[in-house]
Amino acid sequence: MTASVRDDLLAAGLVVFDRVGFEAATVAAIRTRARASNGSFFHAFGSKKELAGALFLEVLRHYHAAVLAALDPAPGAEQGIDRLIRAHLDWVVTSRREARYLFEISRSEWGEEVRDAQRAQNARLAEGIERWRAPLVASGELLPMTPGMFVSQLIGPAQIFCRAFLSGRDRADPRVEADTLIACAIRALRPLDRINRQ
Repeated sequence: MTASVRDDLLAAGLVVFDRVGFEAATVAAIRTRARASNGSFFHAFGSKKELAGALFLEVLRHYHAAVLAALDPAPGAEQGIDRLIRAHLDWVVTSRREARYLFEISRSEWGEEVRDAQRAQNARLAEGIERWRAPLVASGELLPMTPGMFVSQLIGPAQIFCRAFLSGRDRADPRVEADTLIACAIRALRPLDRINRQ
């Protein structure tokens, strides 16, 4: 089986899950969309659940790559906060189907098989952010806090708008709130005497 067949099945799974949800999705619908045989499907994935887990990891990798690209080259504190929030918002809007899958459709009960791989991917993201953040904390440009608290203050408020957008509760593009979200994050993450000194 070629990698392209596997990729076709993942892409088809994403479309089918987005349309009908995980529970209502069938292997037959995914195969039909991918134009793949039954044998090809089960050669690539043992089950719909296995495909869903592999898809979760693939989408998570794309999201993390978009976030980490915002830190290259390494920006200062305020510019980094700005870039990270905009990267998150842009990815959610431009990759809406993937974002819905990652944040709305995926479920922990069928993700147990990929939990270790997910932890490894999350650790790589955390390491990438920390490489940028740690020197800025050491120099007093960013407030000291745990990495988890930093990310929650950085992305948490933006994610509220993104979830409303992804679920359809709010049709407004969450990027319209970017400047306010960035200003609030700067106040939460930088020492007061360092704000706007860059």
